[in-house]
Amino acid sequence: MMRPALVRRREIWLPTIWGWLALLLIGAATIVLVARSLHSFLAPNQPVGARVLVVEGWMDAEGLDQAVAAFRSGGYEHAVTTGGPTDWPKLHGYVTYAELAADYLKQHGLAAASVTAVPAPLSAQDRTFLSAVIIREWAKRSGLTFDALDVFSSGTHARRSRLLYRLAFGPNVEVGVFAARSSVYDAEAWWRTSTGARDVLDQAIGLLWVKCFFRPPTPGSLEERWAVPTIWR
Repeated sequence: MMRPALVRRREIWLPTIWGWLALLLIGAATIVLVARSLHSFLAPNQPVGARVLVVEGWMDAEGLDQAVAAFRSGGYEHAVTTGGPTDWPKLHGYVTYAELAADYLKQHGLAAASVTAVPAPLSAQDRTFLSAVIIREWAKRSGLTFDALDVFSSGTHARRSRLLYRLAFGPNVEVGVFAARSSVYDAEAWWRTSTGARDVLDQAIGLLWVKCFFRPPTPGSLEERWAVPTIWR
């Protein structure tokens, strides 16, 4: 009768010192390649030639200036600014970033009739998605139909913004994107500064979270607009 064995002997292959060195070099080369391409992956510039340019109003003045230039060179008919409540409304003089950005665009040469602020309510999470939902509902109330729109976002936030707008508007609306360039750090060597490293890694983690865990609620449902006060509905 065979007794049950709790352990058994096996032969395994392990790398030699040269093998470990080769694996180390391959790993280092992979990290370098990923690092060099990560910023450009997160900050694509891929407009689709829409008539409407959505400008994320929480960007700084440098980003808004680039949005003005994109509006003019792209032949857009309308700019829609987004954004929730400002951190210091009394200091800025504006209740929401959407209103602040709209006035900034007008002051820098865009016709008042071509700029509309569509503010979003205060939200602790999913702010970009909620802004996209608010714009979709505003367009519906206004009798506007979009078959395409371009989103102007801040640098490495651009790919995530485009993804969330696609989720909010659905497959029948083509969504393009612009990524504002940053003068704070070198996009080609973002890892050399703490500001660049924080920005790129934070946005990479945010995009990964959206890809893995975010599931948009049913369009028009209460869950989709959970942060919207009753008066907005």
